[in-house]
Amino acid sequence: MLALFKAMASVPPNAALLEVSELSYAYDGRPAVCGISFDIRAGEIFGFLGPNGAGKTTTILCIAGLLGAWTGGIRMNGGDFAPFRRAADRARLGVVPQELALYEELTGRENLELFGRLYGLAGTALGAAVTRALALSGLEERAADLVKKYSGGMKRRLNLALGDLHRPGLLLLDEPTVGVDPQSRNHIFEALRGLRAEGRTILYTTHYMEEAQKLCDRVAVIHEGRIIGSGTAAELAQQVESPGATLEDVFLKLTGRKLRDE
Repeated sequence: MLALFKAMASVPPNAALLEVSELSYAYDGRPAVCGISFDIRAGEIFGFLGPNGAGKTTTILCIAGLLGAWTGGIRMNGGDFAPFRRAADRARLGVVPQELALYEELTGRENLELFGRLYGLAGTALGAAVTRALALSGLEERAADLVKKYSGGMKRRLNLALGDLHRPGLLLLDEPTVGVDPQSRNHIFEALRGLRAEGRTILYTTHYMEEAQKLCDRVAVIHEGRIIGSGTAAELAQQVESPGATLEDVFLKLTGRKLRDE
C-alpha cells in the first residue's frame, strides 16, 4: 500500500492522472453515458457539471468500479485501470457518494475507525488518519457524539472525511454539498482547497454552477450523456464566443436552456 501511495505521489503536477476515452454505459438498453472522453490532471480539482440525469453519477460509478459493463477505456498514471476487476485499483480511489454512507448508531470517531480498518489501516497509522479526518471535517469537538445527533452538514463533512481516510490518489466526490447549510458548504470548499494545496487530485460533480465556477480548475459540461464543452471557465466562455461569460451563461448558450430547468 505504501509503495502505491509513493507511486501516485510521483505523478508530475499537471500530468494526466486519469484518462477516460469513449466511455459509454446503458441501463437496460437506455444510454446514460455516450462516448465521453476527458482527462483529470494531477493536483487539480476537475469539475463535472450537469443537471440531474445528465450522466455524472454513472460516470463516477464506472470509474469507481461499481459498474462493470461499460465500453471505452480508462487509464490511470499511464497504465491500464480496471477497478471493477482489481481490488488494488479500487484502493487507489476514494469515493464520496451522493447518498450518505454512515453508521448513525456509531460515533463520528467510531465511523472513522471502522472505515479505516476496512481500508487496511491499523495502529498508529489508523490513529493518525482519524485525527487528520476529524480536522478535515471540523468535527474534533463532536467526535464522541453519535452520528444520528449530527446536523445534515456535519454528516456531509464526515462523509467527505471517510472517503479521504486512506489518502487516495484520486478522490471522487458526487454532489458532496447537496442539502447542506452555507457554513458547512464553505467548510467543504476550504477542506478541498486544502487538499489541492497538498497536491491531491479531485473529481467533483455538481449541478450548482456557482460551485464549479468558484472551486474547480477545469470543468467538463455534460448534457444528456455527452460532454458538450470542457476547459477552464475562461476557455468555455471563449468556446461560446462570450468572453467573461459565467458557467450558467455557457450552459445556456450550449443547450438553449437553464441548468436548473432540467
